[in-house]
Amino acid sequence: MAVSANRLELLQIADAVAREKAIDRSIVIASMEEALQKAARSRYGQETEVRAEINPKSGEVRFSRLLLVVDEVENDATQIALADARKRNPAAQSGDWIAETLPPFDFGRVAAQSAKQVIVQKVREAERDRQYDEFKDRIGDIINGLVKRVEYGNVIVDLGKGEAVIRRDEMIPREMFRPGDRVRAYVYDVRREQRGPQIFLSRTHPQFMAKLFRQEVPEIYDGVIEVKSVARDPGSRAKIAVISRDSSIDPIGACVGMRGSRVQAVVNELQGEKIDIIPWSMDAATFIVNALQPAEVVKVVLDEDSSRIEVVVPDDQLSLAIGRRGQNVRLASQLTGWDIDILTEAEESERRQKEFVERTNTFMHALDVDEVVGQLLASEGFRSVEELAFVEPAELHSIEGFDEETAEEIQSRAKAHIEKIEAEHDARRKELGVADELREVEGVTTAMMVKLGENDVKTIEDLAGCATDDLVGWTEKKNGETVKYTGFLDGFDLSREEAEAMIMAARVKAGWVEAQAPAEAAEAE
Repeated sequence: MAVSANRLELLQIADAVAREKAIDRSIVIASMEEALQKAARSRYGQETEVRAEINPKSGEVRFSRLLLVVDEVENDATQIALADARKRNPAAQSGDWIAETLPPFDFGRVAAQSAKQVIVQKVREAERDRQYDEFKDRIGDIINGLVKRVEYGNVIVDLGKGEAVIRRDEMIPREMFRPGDRVRAYVYDVRREQRGPQIFLSRTHPQFMAKLFRQEVPEIYDGVIEVKSVARDPGSRAKIAVISRDSSIDPIGACVGMRGSRVQAVVNELQGEKIDIIPWSMDAATFIVNALQPAEVVKVVLDEDSSRIEVVVPDDQLSLAIGRRGQNVRLASQLTGWDIDILTEAEESERRQKEFVERTNTFMHALDVDEVVGQLLASEGFRSVEELAFVEPAELHSIEGFDEETAEEIQSRAKAHIEKIEAEHDARRKELGVADELREVEGVTTAMMVKLGENDVKTIEDLAGCATDDLVGWTEKKNGETVKYTGFLDGFDLSREEAEAMIMAARVKAGWVEAQAPAEAAEAE
């Protein structure tokens, strides 16, 4: 009767631990079996292969010793002779394992303590695995919890089945929490560490605001309205770009709600953070103009190669476009992914005038013409001597004040100037020791060869060993600002695709790679 009670108590303990720690009952029973095995080894010897089994229905504990079947016994504690094994199991073969039942025994104090440590350790590991598995799939979700304590500005949050932390830099400025406060935050990382799973929450993450809108706006939850991008200056101001998949639904109105109820709920959660809701547009220029609201924009000039855009605003709108401490333009840049340069109409006019004067002087010196002719060519939109040299003669004839003879003379002088510059570049190229074969690579000009030679790229192999960044440069974000690094061919209006094609052509010519057939190239593309 006492044995039966002990068995029942063992199962009750397993059930209680499984419920309390929210882990599977079989894991608890397995940890008990391992603990009993460790205790049994301390009784029968550490080298003995002891197995303990707990019947999950009756709670009965059975001990057995595993013996390896061998032809010649070297250790009685772990091996059994083949002849003896066949007395127990006629089908036994060398290399098999034979189980031998062991009698029950009383645990000593040390063995019981050791078994307890094993059970505690295994249950703790199972609990940590359960926590990690539960929360790793919740990265990107909003989670609710109670503030447990505050340590050095970091808030420890009780999630019921685990603890999470909101670090001081992930909290909205001037936000205070006390133990017992309820808090909502965004799960941005879950890591498996030695001391258990670490769950990191954030209230400053841009997606926290996007998820709050998803909870408040049914159209976003249903997928009718999509949040395209978010930019935040936590606790101060934010911009969110939205688009509607249904033309009959206004995305701005849906996010604002009746009398601003929906957006106000998000604002209250974010401690009064001002939110600009921007209509998203596939056209980059339109999207950037919308992102700079409430400032008015007169003109935009896109530079897609460097992801920069120049925005021209009226003189009285400059401070509004930039915002306090550059906040408005910084958030617009984060929202759109473009670097934004803001100019007033006066600054843009001054710059255009400066460019006009520079082009006029270029034409005057290169073509040996007077200022009137130089200004006339610049005002007609010609930007370089090369354009004049290779433009259709009819375009020059059509300029008011130019006859056919004048147009031919200007084009002749332009070609002579280009030939002179080409000869100077070729002489410089030879002086630098740049190989003639570089000229055979499609897209490489003599002026480029000079620049490459000045950067110690003098042969086909040298060019083949270059990276695209080496030729056209690259940009990096440092401290929130974009830093531009120049390449060897900076200033030649060379796109990344053209530079890459140039390098691949050099590699083919150098024999590093095989040239692709047109069909293969199209398939690879």
